[in-house]
Amino acid sequence: MSRIKNTFERLKKENKKALITFITGGDPDYETSLELFRSLPENGADIIELGMPFSDPMADGEAIQKASIRALANGADMKQTLKMVKEFRKGNQETPIILMGYYNPVYAYGVEDFCKKASEAGIDGLIIVDLPPEEDEELRIYADNNGISIIRLITPTTDENRLKIILNGAGGFLYYVSITGVTGTASADVNKITPHIEMIKKYTTLPVAVGFGIKTSDDVKVMARISDAVVVGSVLVKEFDAKDGATAISEIQNIVRVLSKAV
Repeated sequence: MSRIKNTFERLKKENKKALITFITGGDPDYETSLELFRSLPENGADIIELGMPFSDPMADGEAIQKASIRALANGADMKQTLKMVKEFRKGNQETPIILMGYYNPVYAYGVEDFCKKASEAGIDGLIIVDLPPEEDEELRIYADNNGISIIRLITPTTDENRLKIILNGAGGFLYYVSITGVTGTASADVNKITPHIEMIKKYTTLPVAVGFGIKTSDDVKVMARISDAVVVGSVLVKEFDAKDGATAISEIQNIVRVLSKAV
């Protein structure tokens, strides 16, 4: 059984929802990022999304854009990101890790080699924001061969016909983008997305995780009622904007503990 499936089944038995935390690999530097990465599960993260630093993260708001800039300025690249995962796995074999980002760095690395190295490092899933289902076969073939789930995005504008296309080849869980905008900006309207998520669940047994625009424990509580997981990212990475590494890590750990209780 995959780590992703195992985690959701365990939480379901415990009548809990998953807290998925996003951080950018190498932000603000390798050592600080690795220390934070390793500490997330013990502070309440059930699944971790590790952002692949990229110079043009068009789906992300200011907080995650800045995180990528900081990481890249301090030498982050794909090899370093995979190295972080290997280091994490030395002490944790249970927590699912999802690489999230854009296709350019994956393509530049070499798709087949990337999937092989990602699997060897301990990656469980991929969220490639700018790669639609119609175009992801060249990645999905190698991901499938290496036991890596392709996690697809669903938006408030996804209708039933589009949903069927998205579900073909999807794995792990579905990432519901709760707003029509970039990360860390507007807040989601639960009254609008509740019936949409109910419709989605008629077509799939995959867990649904809600992300984008979720900032507070109240946001988390509301979204946890209608989904299987809640994703939080911008509110975490922005702690590195004006704080030194140690202080930011402490603040992020505290936020994660609070949000973990909220789910």
